[in-house]
Amino acid sequence: MNLHTANPYWLLKSGLLFEYPSLQQNLKTDYVIIGGGITGALIAWYLSRAGVSVALLDRRHIGMGSTCASTSMLQYEIDTPMYQLAEIVGEEHAARSYWLCAEAINKLEIICNQLAVATDFEKKPSLYYASRKADLPGLKTELAMRQKHGFVVEFLDQVALQALFPFAAPGALYSKEGAQVDAYTLTHGLLQDAIGQGAAIFDKTTVTAIHRNKNGVNLETKEGYSVHARKLVIAAGYESGQWLPRQIASLNSSYALVSEPYAAETLWHENALVWETARPYLYCRTTSDRRVLVGGRDETFQDAGRRDRLLKRKSQQLTRDFEKLFPQLAPLKVDYHWAGTFAETADGLPYIGSIPEHEHTIYALGFGGNGITFSQIAAELIRDEALGHKNPDASIFSFNR
Repeated sequence: MNLHTANPYWLLKSGLLFEYPSLQQNLKTDYVIIGGGITGALIAWYLSRAGVSVALLDRRHIGMGSTCASTSMLQYEIDTPMYQLAEIVGEEHAARSYWLCAEAINKLEIICNQLAVATDFEKKPSLYYASRKADLPGLKTELAMRQKHGFVVEFLDQVALQALFPFAAPGALYSKEGAQVDAYTLTHGLLQDAIGQGAAIFDKTTVTAIHRNKNGVNLETKEGYSVHARKLVIAAGYESGQWLPRQIASLNSSYALVSEPYAAETLWHENALVWETARPYLYCRTTSDRRVLVGGRDETFQDAGRRDRLLKRKSQQLTRDFEKLFPQLAPLKVDYHWAGTFAETADGLPYIGSIPEHEHTIYALGFGGNGITFSQIAAELIRDEALGHKNPDASIFSFNR
């Protein structure tokens, strides 16, 4: 699948950080991962740190699928508000999902601080504003449910919001628990560390066939080599559907841009992550080099050609959307813009686990706007399974939920 247009900012900013070989021999390992983006990298890191023999394969260069096109906002808020998620999966599971995402942000901070590669991880507050007056009751219901389950979140009415931000909205939720990162460099940092723990990482290696037997799986590659493993982890993001016998997500195209650098270090109140209640939603953040990153204007994915043809118009729309919110930063001078394909599930939660049709196979599918935090959760669940530990949260993300 063509996952993104040319010129995603993170790839241009960092380039080819490290080289990895293609697979040039037959291989035997305990766990094999298909997918060399942020999801596969986190899983490889956790498994190798736990002493599990692991190999990772990717048909592209490492991190050059959806990961390099990610806008890399880390939020505990899931695309589905907690009160709506509670109606689908139950209040206990909804609240626990939110807490797991909050914990994932803190764990990612600890990991980033251990890595030799700079990942631009920064804690950031999050502003979730009502796009229209009709969204205000839902926002207040969301506030009550989050506070009920222990989240520290503040409601800002229109006056309080405008005292902090230059735009008007009927109200907003303000939370301190958020962060941002460079997912592309984080992926490389994780894999470099995993190599030091014994992991084998191969890119430019295409898996053409998967054979399952009572002892595990055998993968065949386009180059004629094979990998035998006790367990297979499919972490190929939005391309994973080719290995699933059922459809679990819908594909969308999303658009993003990055501005030229501004002179000021602080561009708005605490450089908070900003997003809205409308669906699809507009969102924005700052970068470590004083740029603004704006994303949204999503469309149902039809084909890569149509997605790419819309890029210029979508970039112009996003520019106007941002300048309306932050007129003091106009004109927004666009330095890079790109489009990517992403998937979302009906309830906004990832799918992590196995299906009866595919034995010895674990899927780690962290879809939606929380892909990185979902990947952190998946890595821990898979690590625990590899070590024979029962994780009580596994059922929340299972295929039979």
